[in-house]
Amino acid sequence: MTTLTRNPGSREHGLTRTLRRRTGHSDVKIALFFIAPALIGFVFFYLVPTIRGIYLSFTEYNILGDPEWIGMENYQAIAKDPLFWNSLAVTGQYVLLNIALQTALALGLALLMHNVAKSTLIRGALLLPYLMSNVIAALLWFWMLDYQIGVVNQFIEWTGMSRIAFFGSEEWAIPTQALINTWRHMGYTALLIFAGLQAIPGHVYEVAKLDGASAWQTFRKITIPLLRPVLVLVLVVTVIGSFQVFDTVAVTTQGGPVNATRVIQYYIYQRAFTESDFGYGSAIAVILFLILALVAFIQMKFLKGNESDLD
Repeated sequence: MTTLTRNPGSREHGLTRTLRRRTGHSDVKIALFFIAPALIGFVFFYLVPTIRGIYLSFTEYNILGDPEWIGMENYQAIAKDPLFWNSLAVTGQYVLLNIALQTALALGLALLMHNVAKSTLIRGALLLPYLMSNVIAALLWFWMLDYQIGVVNQFIEWTGMSRIAFFGSEEWAIPTQALINTWRHMGYTALLIFAGLQAIPGHVYEVAKLDGASAWQTFRKITIPLLRPVLVLVLVVTVIGSFQVFDTVAVTTQGGPVNATRVIQYYIYQRAFTESDFGYGSAIAVILFLILALVAFIQMKFLKGNESDLD
């Protein structure tokens, strides 16, 4: 006669696995509940329009008719379009100016916030331009830099120099746009870098000080390497944002003078909404999407943004 014995440990182990399984399912349901609004918004306002935009890029379409499939004709026309290449060159010039100025100034502001300006009021004041609408910021500087009545040109003339046509000159138009958007966004960028500075352990600087390192050596060999992941994030975000500049140009110069500020986003708007060529505009938008994806990949790959020297 065989005696059956129960193993209490086995029963407890099975109960634990059941509880874990149930808890896991419960956590997934709760997580899905909380991310559902963002997921629905992403699908309807980003994913679906992106897929439809890619489809329209292979069609000839205006709002009065149905899309007509034409294959690669839009892309072939873009390759021969001098206005497209001009807009790409103008956008590249704007991006280089904006990124160089914004990153350098934001890094300086972040260091001042970290080492000098301890007041929350002062730190908060740096964000005020970022809280301003793009259109309002553009109009503010458009009036201040006006050739005839702008306060900046009045000051320039008072110093004995000649007035500058900031928005009416081909040489000054894009640098002016870059300066306006640098002023507006550098506070937010500085805040991101400031957060990265606070994550660097204080004992690292103490050791460097004991070793006799100068302020420049500490900055170059400790601060910059440990800030690399944050700086890469800042570069990716600011580059993508710079390529999508539109509001400032639309409010101030409308692409002029003589296409000097016709950035690629404004050219997409003109082809799609002004000329009602949505297929062509969608094709340019797809090219811009691919450019941004490639730029972000290169930045993350070669700058090693996913690695940290804090480990």
